[in-house]
Amino acid sequence: MTEIGLSMSKKIEKMKVKKQQAKENHVVFHQKFQARIHEAEDSMQAQHLIIEALVEEKDSLLQTIQGLQEANNVPAPFDDEWEDEPEEQPK
Repeated sequence: MTEIGLSMSKKIEKMKVKKQQAKENHVVFHQKFQARIHEAEDSMQAQHLIIEALVEEKDSLLQTIQGLQEANNVPAPFDDEWEDEPEEQPK
C-alpha cells in the first residue's frame, strides 16, 4: 500500500509542477501579447499624428496656392463649385 501511495504522491507532484509551468507559460504569453498590443496601439497613434500633420500641410499648401492665384488674378481651380460637363447625348 505504501508503494502505491508513494507512486501517487510522485504523480501528484508531477501534475502540480506541470500545472505551475502551464500557469507560468500563460503569464509569459499574456505579457508578450499585451506588449504586441501596446506596440500596435503606439504605431497606430503615430500614424494618426502623421496623417493629421499631412492634412494640415495640405490645407496650408492649398491656402498658399489660392493666395498666390488671387494675388496674380488667376482663377482658382480649387474652389468648391465644380462645373459639371454636359453629358453627350447618344445618337
